[in-house]
Amino acid sequence: MTRARDIANLVDANGDIVAGALDNVPASNDASALTTGTLPSARLPSGIGGLKSQQVFTSSGTWTKPAGINTVKVIVTGGGGGGGGHGANDDMGAGGGAGGTAIEIIDVSSVSSVTVTVGAGGGGGSGGNNGSNGGTSSFGSYASATGGNGGRQGNIGDVYGGAGGSGTGGDINITGGAGGNGWDNFNVSNTYASGFGHGGSSYWGGGGRGSAYTNIAPSSGRAYGSGGGASHSRYGSASAAGQVGIVVVEEYS
Repeated sequence: MTRARDIANLVDANGDIVAGALDNVPASNDASALTTGTLPSARLPSGIGGLKSQQVFTSSGTWTKPAGINTVKVIVTGGGGGGGGHGANDDMGAGGGAGGTAIEIIDVSSVSSVTVTVGAGGGGGSGGNNGSNGGTSSFGSYASATGGNGGRQGNIGDVYGGAGGSGTGGDINITGGAGGNGWDNFNVSNTYASGFGHGGSSYWGGGGRGSAYTNIAPSSGRAYGSGGGASHSRYGSASAAGQVGIVVVEEYS
């Protein structure tokens, strides 16, 4: 093919590039015929693409495959554990652990639907009760992630934070962050209890804040799957709950 040197040979009457005037572009629509040069996008075969859509589950349900989807990437996170109760006598509970996370890429070309389970956040403990564990999340039998453990109550000796849950079955499996420790019968006078009893961080973000003596309430997990903060006995309220888990399904053609 001879290289066109006059602009009149490069464009047609509408000002569009004439494909036949370009070097190294084969007449065939088959991309495999290209040896050098650049193939115009109009000659690319259909069906090539990346992320097409996603479905997000914050409660249990069923994932149904959209038309044209052959591969999914799932991110599965368990529920966060609740903060431990405060006990008595200047005690403070420990924070709840975060849910684990599993991330997996799955060929769904022969799959039409998958059952999705989303783990609940564990309840916060009151008085001398430990926090409750978070629930397990799963994407069918492909990948699952256990919830974080509840924090221990403040009048129990070793007041340690709840352990993080763990992901299983994924290409990447992540352990959730542990909750912050509390204390047993530790007199803090009128100082703030900053740094104690916080909830563990999940894949998605940070956990709840622990109570600060008499005037700051504990907070629930601040991101999906994160642990709840614990309460101080001088504040008097129940500790906070962990955050619900989540399952995100990214869909690719």
